[in-house]
Amino acid sequence: MSVDVVVDVGNSRIKWGRCDAGGIRAAAALPMNSAAWQAQIAAWDLTGPARWVIAGVRPEWRDALAAWLATQGFDVYLLESARQLPLRVKLEYSERVGIDRLLNAVAANSRRRPGQAALAVDAGSAVTVDYVDPDGAFCGGAIFPGLRLMTQSLHEYTALLPLVEITGAVAPPGTDTRSAIATGVYHAVAGGIRALSDAMTGAAAEVTTFVTGGDARLLASSLGDHVVLWPEMTLEGIRLSFASA
Repeated sequence: MSVDVVVDVGNSRIKWGRCDAGGIRAAAALPMNSAAWQAQIAAWDLTGPARWVIAGVRPEWRDALAAWLATQGFDVYLLESARQLPLRVKLEYSERVGIDRLLNAVAANSRRRPGQAALAVDAGSAVTVDYVDPDGAFCGGAIFPGLRLMTQSLHEYTALLPLVEITGAVAPPGTDTRSAIATGVYHAVAGGIRALSDAMTGAAAEVTTFVTGGDARLLASSLGDHVVLWPEMTLEGIRLSFASA
């Protein structure tokens, strides 16, 4: 089935994707604010009965947006369960996996080479690194704090460390407190992703790593070879899942 707009409701922002037959043609990151939603609808010249598909990790935000869109006359569908996705999940409790992670795997399957494994990395408030096996099955992965959570925790749980914003790749060593924090946190996250990649894929040749999320651009250059920056990966997973229904 075709869809006009897909929405990924994350922990700190809501991403919209404007779709056509070929995929996501435009994207916008919006706050939890109906005035911003109305402005984006006008910018994209959306009118009823446009079809919307929403998924996400914040059910209260997801449901509030869905209810608001319904009042505007749109057709709204929710992706809430692993059972709705075109994906085999090799876990005992597939319904306990964050749907954003599964949607990233759906998208990765559309681009990985046949018979080749892939990694789906989502670098947002939390970082997820997930393994998709050569048969296209989701096999689980890892979750750890992202850049902002790490810098915020250092600031909030120590007496003197400042709150630092990381705006790009940082080369060690840090020469003052702020640069030392930025260096440590940046390389903890980038190094964690690389270490997990090695641990999950072993000696497999040319495993492609697809990277999305708010901090993807900051980290991509430090993640080694065969890295594909894909800002719309989760949105594309939503589009593909609904299209296969």
